[in-house]
Amino acid sequence: MNRTEYRRHKRALQIQLVALQRHLIAHEQRLVVILEGRDAAGKDGAIKRIVQHMSPRETRVVALGKPTERDRASWYFQRFVPHLPADGEIVLFNRSWYNRAGVERVMEFCSEDECEAFYRDVLAFERLIAASGTTVLKFYLDISRDEQARRLAERRTSPLTAWKSSPVDAVALDKWDAYSQARNRMLAETGPDDLPWRVVAADDKRCARLTVMAEILGAVECEWVDPPALEAFGGRLRHGQDALAEPGFLAL
Repeated sequence: MNRTEYRRHKRALQIQLVALQRHLIAHEQRLVVILEGRDAAGKDGAIKRIVQHMSPRETRVVALGKPTERDRASWYFQRFVPHLPADGEIVLFNRSWYNRAGVERVMEFCSEDECEAFYRDVLAFERLIAASGTTVLKFYLDISRDEQARRLAERRTSPLTAWKSSPVDAVALDKWDAYSQARNRMLAETGPDDLPWRVVAADDKRCARLTVMAEILGAVECEWVDPPALEAFGGRLRHGQDALAEPGFLAL
């Protein structure tokens, strides 16, 4: 997709995202959008385009840092609860409680027991959020190993993105297989029909961003919104179980 075509699609989707936000505010509805994915999968870029023209008063992006000592001494989900939306708000989690199933598990920042407790509790936690009237959308952005290597190298050398580099990035490629196994378990065990994972092929950043925006628009019923079919811009998306079952969709 060339830049002109991308900008045309992006503008059309952003106009409808603003309309969607007006609908959420008018009807006092709440929306949580979770974006997970490998390091350098494009989560920051997707979120930036989603919120670009939204009201900053009713839109929040949450990207929590390392847990404090008090966080580590508390119920795992406790530190996320204050960031959940009130009526009329949209909250986007740039990594969420699923950090425990991915980075924390692979990097051994949590114990085996803590990881199993997470899997025991996470769907109950999300169903409580949904039962309160909050729409919960979960996206996983997946990229190939070659593309991750290219992006991580670019991140290290660019003066504009060097701040993103971290010790976790430094071993992302070495632990590729471990991250794949952690991802597969997460998609298989935490994506039921009522809380599905939407897996986006993200080697093409432009198509991935448009795909996420279109899926958000299609997931919330709103008479002002008419999201395009993903085929209009080459988007590739599967629900978690379908992605696991389709050979070649996930980058293994």
